[in-house]
Amino acid sequence: MNFRTDLALECTESARQTRRVENGCTVTRIEQDGNIYITLEVKSISDHIDADNSLLKIYTEELASLLPKGGEVLAAGLGNRAVTPDALGPLTADHILATRHIRGELARVTGLGSLRPVSAVSPGVLGCTGLEAFEVLRAIVGAIKPAAVIAVDALAARDPARLGCTVQLSSSGISPGAGVGNSRPRIDRSTLGVPVISIGIPTVVDAATFALDLSGSSAPAEKTAPRGAPMMVTPREIDLIIERGSHLLAMGINRALNPSFSVEDFEQLT
Repeated sequence: MNFRTDLALECTESARQTRRVENGCTVTRIEQDGNIYITLEVKSISDHIDADNSLLKIYTEELASLLPKGGEVLAAGLGNRAVTPDALGPLTADHILATRHIRGELARVTGLGSLRPVSAVSPGVLGCTGLEAFEVLRAIVGAIKPAAVIAVDALAARDPARLGCTVQLSSSGISPGAGVGNSRPRIDRSTLGVPVISIGIPTVVDAATFALDLSGSSAPAEKTAPRGAPMMVTPREIDLIIERGSHLLAMGINRALNPSFSVEDFEQLT
């Protein structure tokens, strides 16, 4: 049986790994085929308030380690904002501070002239726009020529225990929809011509995988894919996972790109 997953932890058992625990967060770093995968595991994003921003600090530092030190960055929120488990990317983009337009007189009067140029976009999904996310991003990258792209998307996991409890960062780019059997054109350095750092939180698990975990044996296809349409399982508190997860991811992106500003500064500006 082929398990659907977007998590490196679940499909790279033989890869080189390093692991540490910091402030209750398990950080695993995997290096394989020239790419880096960083996984942060916590108890639950839906009820993890992170009052002292310790998780945000760890996530920000790990993200900064993957980003180029200078240059403009394009942040892309992938997914469908009308479908809750898939809305992580668009909602994250909503909280990212766009600074590319702050120049000249505007920079002088606002005092924001020292900010790193950042653009944010939600390209939507093919079924709504008629355009592949890759096509939109390729056009934007060709026009503004950023130093890197940050792509945020909801992920699929093999283990239900990882839903809403894991953040994955990767230097390998992303294939939107791959984890749910709807793979779209790949978004990475080879297709866009610039480094692509992908970030995501697993929000769904394939129903067939979930059934196997519960029973120890494969369920009939008509039970997990009625009428030939595979089903996905998502947590009851998915709305909280998306709300708090998107805020965490966005604030980490903001802080990694412009570390001179505090979380409170970004809260006000966004």
